[in-house]
Amino acid sequence: MANMRILLIEDEDHLARLVAEVLGGEGHAVETVGDGRSGLSRALAEPYDLLVVDWMLPGLDGVQVVRMLRTAEVRTPILMLTARDQVEDRVEGLDAGADDYLPKPFAFPELLARVRALARRPPEKDDGGTTLGAGDVTIDPSRHEVRRGGERIELTAKEFALLATLIQRPGQIFTRSILLDTVWSGSGGLRTNVVDLHVYYLRRKLDRPAEPSRIRTIRGVGYTFDPRPAP
Repeated sequence: MANMRILLIEDEDHLARLVAEVLGGEGHAVETVGDGRSGLSRALAEPYDLLVVDWMLPGLDGVQVVRMLRTAEVRTPILMLTARDQVEDRVEGLDAGADDYLPKPFAFPELLARVRALARRPPEKDDGGTTLGAGDVTIDPSRHEVRRGGERIELTAKEFALLATLIQRPGQIFTRSILLDTVWSGSGGLRTNVVDLHVYYLRRKLDRPAEPSRIRTIRGVGYTFDPRPAP
């Protein structure tokens, strides 16, 4: 089995460390985040071979994360972890778009077996459709590609993650603190003005002369993505 890049979204620090250690011991590169919003943003912004998602997460729960990723046409295989083991819970997780379901507590050999099984699945063909978009702005997370009106726009990883966060819920106001926690995973020592700086860079690349910015400032609160075409 080829080594994979895996994103683990798990808020229990001890379990996250153990799972990352076990998967890393098999040669996989594992990144961990501890809340649903950060996991969603990372999964939209970066290409992964497998997502391991806990059900009970702060911010957005695992089912919401999986459903939003599938709505955005992210086809990465998803293994859901949860202490909820009722049949209706498994059905809900699978219907949301998870590929497999592993109830807690679990044995690590079973975790590895399920990871191997998902790795053997052939990748779904990309039909070339839009994966995520609002108005004339579209995002393809699998290609890390952004277009406005068909024109490709080159963004840095943080700019891409910031736009992906804003565009997933057009019209919703995101505070600077939420954006900092989501896009920068709550990195210690960073101030909210880092959000303002990246919004400035993003606007310079995304906006067009003499047109209102698609990223609106809500004074004293934060930012929102406005998909409406300019009059």
